[in-house]
Amino acid sequence: MPKAATSSSARPALRRNQACLSCRKRKLKCDAARPHCGTCVKQWQSLISVPPPVGYAHPTEPQCSYDPVEGLPIAPNVDPTERIRMLEEQISQLKSQLNEARSYDSRSASPRRAHIPQNGHRIGSGSSNGQTPESSPNGGGIVLPHASLDAVHQLSPDSTGSLARGSTSSPELRQITRQSVPDPLMDMLFAGWDPDLPDPDTLDHYIDIFFKCDPCGSRILHRPSFLASMHLHPKDPNYPHPAILHAICASASRWASQEIVTLPDGSRRDKFADLHVSKTRAYIDRTMATGQDIFPVMQACIILSWYFYQEGRWVEVWIFAGFQTRAAVPLRLNYPGTFTATGASNPGAYLAPPKDLQELESRRRTWWMTIMFDRIVSVGGWLHGVDERDIGTEFPLRRIDYETNANIPSNPQDLFTPDLFTHHPPSYTDSFILFLKAVMLFGRVTDYNTRSNLRANAPPSKNQNPFALPGFKELDQLVAQDFLHSLPPEFKHWEITADGALDTDLYMVHLVPHAATITLHNPYLNFSDSTNTSTRRCLNATRSILAVYYRLSETSFDIKRLHPFASICWYLAAVVQTQLCKYYIEIGDTLREQTVWGEINALRFAMLTYGSRSPIGTRQERLLQGLMTEIVRMTTQMQPLEVGVPLYPFSHAGVFSKETVPREATGAPLPDVTQYDTTAESPTAMAAMVGTMTSSPPTATSLSNWATPSVHSVPYAHNGHNGHTYPH
Repeated sequence: MPKAATSSSARPALRRNQACLSCRKRKLKCDAARPHCGTCVKQWQSLISVPPPVGYAHPTEPQCSYDPVEGLPIAPNVDPTERIRMLEEQISQLKSQLNEARSYDSRSASPRRAHIPQNGHRIGSGSSNGQTPESSPNGGGIVLPHASLDAVHQLSPDSTGSLARGSTSSPELRQITRQSVPDPLMDMLFAGWDPDLPDPDTLDHYIDIFFKCDPCGSRILHRPSFLASMHLHPKDPNYPHPAILHAICASASRWASQEIVTLPDGSRRDKFADLHVSKTRAYIDRTMATGQDIFPVMQACIILSWYFYQEGRWVEVWIFAGFQTRAAVPLRLNYPGTFTATGASNPGAYLAPPKDLQELESRRRTWWMTIMFDRIVSVGGWLHGVDERDIGTEFPLRRIDYETNANIPSNPQDLFTPDLFTHHPPSYTDSFILFLKAVMLFGRVTDYNTRSNLRANAPPSKNQNPFALPGFKELDQLVAQDFLHSLPPEFKHWEITADGALDTDLYMVHLVPHAATITLHNPYLNFSDSTNTSTRRCLNATRSILAVYYRLSETSFDIKRLHPFASICWYLAAVVQTQLCKYYIEIGDTLREQTVWGEINALRFAMLTYGSRSPIGTRQERLLQGLMTEIVRMTTQMQPLEVGVPLYPFSHAGVFSKETVPREATGAPLPDVTQYDTTAESPTAMAAMVGTMTSSPPTATSLSNWATPSVHSVPYAHNGHNGHTYPH
């Protein structure tokens, strides 16, 4: 019996050039199926079955095309002549729009200013800082404006976003005659501008916002020289590294972006920021693979890390904290002078000696901001990336000396200086350096708690006397008393200037030590023991944190401009108040419970207000709600969701409106709080309520002072020499 004919034998042979281009090139059998032949489909399915390498994306469909007209690969079922006509019209339109955009460019003195603005983004061909297109993290070859052609369509005179920054929407200005240029495409390609950066005017605006509003990453850059370098050609070696510029755009977008979308979980999504975050990370990934431009990329990494911290993106925060600290060690930034001759026989592994004092100080500040970030993200009990004993770098100079390039000797203090936290030389002390010392002091508390828990046979107990533990008494003395008492007179008080400005670093100096005190003593809180020193320490620190917040809330200063670590300090104070509220509920003291609820609400409001711009505040408030679940279930207060704490005694507006109170089941409802009858009993009167501990243990009478519902104020003093105790 003869065999049945197969489908392949019954299929007619293909004519010349009827197979797809891919099969013809690889000399494979092709069934000429449309839109994709069977051979190309199988190979594409095999390709996408495995994950793509880093930096590569699989094609979304098989790479299969045909050529009805010899030498002209086009999509099937499209008239070639019509396609050519459409492409010619599109090219003509794009050239016309590019000429129109150039007519608005008023800053053509520098090659950097020859730009084509497009909704805050520029078209170009190369990366800045002397980077060639081949060295860009996006890959080699000339970078045509493929990523920006869609935005070019918005450059027409009828588009609202087509004018450059600083121009108006006047009809007369919109009729500016196009400037005649020989070849705008060639000017664009050879301008040397990173196509992913905003146009120069917009970028300058973001840089200005960054230095004015960002309380974190801006500390590592030398502002005068950085602004001067922005006027160089983008390909000049001294032009800022594009990774830094992208990181600045991401950070400044928190204050200037209009594309922010807040998600139900409190996180935010910003297309502009996400773009520049991805570009910065691309440079970081390339540096990790090649080691190129490691120091400027590390600076960009620090700026980006603080952005992640303020956004509450914890996984990225921890990853970047570890990367920064480990990357800085091979650079020898932890050595005195940020350089060591040891191992200098291999120059590729370490940085060369600083070429001048400005570069030396830039390295110092980069290192100390790395360490500060490591200490701040570790306050929850994480091990530090670099041990304090391995840090030999001297403390930085004052900011004014750094920016004026003052020729003064290096700071004589480092972490090995015996009186580092109690002696502050005037020539080497400003608010930033004091803030750095306060954070390092907090780091010592974290180290002590972490190492004690690692070596202890049992967790800390409230019935335990911590002062009997080795080193506890000395650390408590330093954190709770000596550091704040030793502040120079000009730094003992923070003030709002006449123009409404606040030294946020100095504000944090008066906040961080109290948060460190709470962290040190919280495991030993025991409200039922009237002689418990840890209880008094925590209550004193909590009231001090409340006092500086109340005092700031009475001004017109926007608390969203504070350092993000402030939200952690508020959270720690609220934790103590939550524990105190639980104690009052258990003993049935309703009046005192109401007072504490008001203080908890004030701290919640501070975190939520800060979270309206920096999600870290919202996330800390949600974490606090989880801790408050038990006391909310226990409380007898009425109408917990209708609570409205007045900001001031004379205010009729509530802090928590019905629209802002969380309605989800996971949110902890708050009990009602009665309004204060007198100014002396209002929350704002607590701004003057700051107590310091004496060397003698508290008595039953003194412990009852903080348990009294009536609150009166005492003079505010930072030096603590008055010896006053808690208000009574």
